[in-house]
Amino acid sequence: MKVLNVAEKPDAAKTIAGYLSNGTSRRREGLSKYNKIFEFEMELWGQRCSMVMTSVSGHLLGYDFSGAYKQWQSCHPLSLFDAPVSKQCLEENHIKIKNTLQREVRTCNVLIIWTDCDREGENIGFEIIDVCRSFKSSIRIYRAKFSEITKQSIQRAVQSLQHPDKAMSDAVDVRSELDLRIGAAFTRFQTLRLQKVFPNTLGDMLISYGSCQFPTLGFVVERFLAIERFKSEPYWKLKVIDDRDGMSVEFRWARVRLFEKMPCQIFLDMCLEQPEATVEKVMSKPKSKWRPLPLDTIELEKQGSRKLHINAKEMMRIAERLYTQGLISYPRTETNIFPKELSLEPLVQQQTINRNWGNFAQNLLDSGITPRQGKKSDQAHPPIHPIKYTDTLQGNEAKVYEFVVRHFLACLSKNAEGQETTVEINIAGEKFTANGLQIIAKNYLDVYIYEKWNNKYIHAYEERQVFRPTSIDMVEEKTSAPNLLTEAELIALMDKHGIGTDATHADHIDTIKSRQYVGLTDTQHFLPGKLGIGLVMGYDNMGFQMSKPHLRSDLEKDLQLICQNQKDPNEVLQNQINKYRNVFKVAIERANLIDDSLAQYLDERPTQTEQAVIPQEVVIFKCPKCGSNMVLKDKRQGGGKYISCMGYPSCSNVIWFSEAVINVEASNETCNRCTENIRKLTFKLVRNIMPVYGTSYTTCIGCDTGFSEMLNINMDCVKRTGRANNIEHNNARNTWSSTSTSNTSQSQSIQQQSSSNNTGSARNKNPSLLELTLTSGRPAINQRPNVSQSNNSNRLNTDRDAITNNRENSSYINSYDSNSSSNRSDAPRNSSYVNNTWGNIDNNTEIMCNCHENAIQFTVRKEGPNKGRLFFKCPKPQGTGCNFFLWASDSAEPQNNTTNEQSRISNLNRNNDSHSSRVGTSNNNSRNPYTNDIMCNCNQPARKLTVHKGGPNIGRQFYGCPKGMNSTCNFFKWADEDNDNVDWDDSSARDRNNTTRKRTFQKGNAPKRPKLATKRKCRNCGMEGHTRNRCPEN
Repeated sequence: MKVLNVAEKPDAAKTIAGYLSNGTSRRREGLSKYNKIFEFEMELWGQRCSMVMTSVSGHLLGYDFSGAYKQWQSCHPLSLFDAPVSKQCLEENHIKIKNTLQREVRTCNVLIIWTDCDREGENIGFEIIDVCRSFKSSIRIYRAKFSEITKQSIQRAVQSLQHPDKAMSDAVDVRSELDLRIGAAFTRFQTLRLQKVFPNTLGDMLISYGSCQFPTLGFVVERFLAIERFKSEPYWKLKVIDDRDGMSVEFRWARVRLFEKMPCQIFLDMCLEQPEATVEKVMSKPKSKWRPLPLDTIELEKQGSRKLHINAKEMMRIAERLYTQGLISYPRTETNIFPKELSLEPLVQQQTINRNWGNFAQNLLDSGITPRQGKKSDQAHPPIHPIKYTDTLQGNEAKVYEFVVRHFLACLSKNAEGQETTVEINIAGEKFTANGLQIIAKNYLDVYIYEKWNNKYIHAYEERQVFRPTSIDMVEEKTSAPNLLTEAELIALMDKHGIGTDATHADHIDTIKSRQYVGLTDTQHFLPGKLGIGLVMGYDNMGFQMSKPHLRSDLEKDLQLICQNQKDPNEVLQNQINKYRNVFKVAIERANLIDDSLAQYLDERPTQTEQAVIPQEVVIFKCPKCGSNMVLKDKRQGGGKYISCMGYPSCSNVIWFSEAVINVEASNETCNRCTENIRKLTFKLVRNIMPVYGTSYTTCIGCDTGFSEMLNINMDCVKRTGRANNIEHNNARNTWSSTSTSNTSQSQSIQQQSSSNNTGSARNKNPSLLELTLTSGRPAINQRPNVSQSNNSNRLNTDRDAITNNRENSSYINSYDSNSSSNRSDAPRNSSYVNNTWGNIDNNTEIMCNCHENAIQFTVRKEGPNKGRLFFKCPKPQGTGCNFFLWASDSAEPQNNTTNEQSRISNLNRNNDSHSSRVGTSNNNSRNPYTNDIMCNCNQPARKLTVHKGGPNIGRQFYGCPKGMNSTCNFFKWADEDNDNVDWDDSSARDRNNTTRKRTFQKGNAPKRPKLATKRKCRNCGMEGHTRNRCPEN
């Protein structure tokens, strides 16, 4: 059997492999040069096993946002509370370690986790498990539990393997994800805003936020403000001195002090009138100075800072190194109780050879070990204690090791013992007290050099003794402000209020120092910086206590309950996200309060800026390619909007809107037809481009395929259509010009149908609304050339039928022929028909007639079923305008929704058929059928002009609107392309006049369409990347 063993650090792997192999392990290289691999044989589970020992370097995986959420400018910080996150290797070396694990686990049957036995270690263990199981799901997994890296402890752990604790790992995952979301959201918000508001001072600074570091900063600021706001007050007190025989004894006044001088002066005068002092009481009692409790992490950090003058971060780094060398036990523990199964005598015996504390250790063994016991236990690790003796360490490592040893010996010793004497005297009715101390046995103080306890000698007083004091004086003093916080005091406050854990206190303190939020005045006391105090004051002024410990301490309690399987991790995660999201929203709304607070401390006036740094993203639907959010975004240049996948760059799904769409806004309504829960969009359209839809139209682009096709939206980018997904997912930018150019064949087919219909010829298929919009100057579908209209219609019908439960001719696109009553009568009239419509024209939008004028609204007055209904018609006098007609409301009587909805669609299509018929009476769509004049879009005879500007067209004649350049008609037609005799059914004519027909259809029949700046496209197939001469379609 082959077993893969993984430790948390390279040093630990080397030491553990040495203990398990009795020093016979063989070393080889892994893919990471820092993480070696050790191989050896040993007996396990009653059989000979091949052991492979390697390591990670702390956390192998880390939480991070996916896709575009990694980029600061790509999303609003508020969206980070709900953005998708994943655990992945964040460093190059971690990827190498991951590959090593997957390579080694391939031939192994069992995986043993040898990480540290705390929350973080358990989580690292599950990261290793996830990596290995992703490659080999059948591998068996065990957990080795140990609290010190000694041979006995390692041998005991391998013989009593357990299962990993998922609850502890879940608690770390919750905390890690919250730290990422909260920290990233507030950090981006603060940095992006304050860099703009204070560009000279903060223009290049990262202004970070953390749910632990900010309360830590709050403690420092709170103490600083207490000192700054402190007002000193004078007070007075009496002092009695008895100085004789070379010994001076001071008696303290029982009233302590008075804050008014006159009463104190009166008491002084009384004492001076009767200065004799009478001894009323002499008490003598034993007094003890308690030896220290067993050493835990908090005390190690505090005492290291206070006694050794080593900051907490460096103290823990050294302790970790001593642990991996097997010199001390695990340094991250909350336990201050020695377990009964831990044998202490051998550990003391090792220290007897030291010349500084060896004699004390020997005396301790001779007199007996009496360890002091605390009240805390994490049920995982014993208190910090020495494991192995050494005298080869240097510098701070030697200091830390010595402290651990002396503390260990001291807590096993006895308390220091002394005799305290208290003397009370009476002078003119006022009481005074003096104390003396005589040390009898120093005990633990002999080895614990970090504490002092000295004798305090007083005279030998007896009760009822009367003596005259040397002096009785009134002393004036002032109250003093508290001192700035020391690191030891700050750690104590963090521990008291539950900010962080014993393993993270040093990291949080180091973070606020590195961010320049705080500094050290004398290498010992913390002073808040201008930026730090300004941030705290700003958030406090908002009305919620961001700098106070309540939010974070609640989370720490919940994490502990997760470890005990008393709370669901997902529930805790969501509750905390909701809590901080609400706080963040308030922070955005009141961001100016932070500006004002910082302005008081920074030497720079705030620059006026907008409240919102980045527009908030609007999720429209889930990406059908990768499942990420598809959001509505503003284009960085040129205005307009587009829909982009937040999984970019791994997913490049995107939907571009042409410049015919002025603006797009997300509606609060979601489509009730789409299973994808797509949000409806409101499109503001350029006038005259799509008169049927007016200038404002609200619809769902997922199921309103007619409108989507007109905007050339690829449905594969919106939803899973069942078509092949191995094509490129990018939806190319749409341009009206390229669309028209690439649809010459389609346009010809439409004109054929219109012409043949007007001459009485039979039509095989009713024109769709999409076809009619093409003939009336609206955008065509972006299709390849030479694709027949009938095929296109069939494809549209097929897509539509899939949506409408295979009901033929009931779609919004498949309109009814206004000239055929039979077609209208055959339309289905089931109750679900109204559900087959997708969008709605806004009530306040402009309805355009076919003359491209604002239609006028009328009301039906004639008696009948339509009385009271509103409708639109052309504003020009009858006979001079177009035959435009459109019902404004679905029904005069709401109960008959089905019939009236069909009627509305029929009227809409009848209007378009009418316009198509009017335009298609001649092969040249621009001519007046009666006068044979070239007509512009205003129905006026066009004006013939000549090109005078230098270029290839100089001298060429063309037709334009007679109203001149100020006209919105935008009519244009080359005079030499005016050919009335082209036979559109003749293939040779079609070949000869291909270019001319494209220009005629694009320029002569419609107002000028907005264009996008795009790459040059092939004039044959409309695709980018080649020209017509090299077109593969030739």
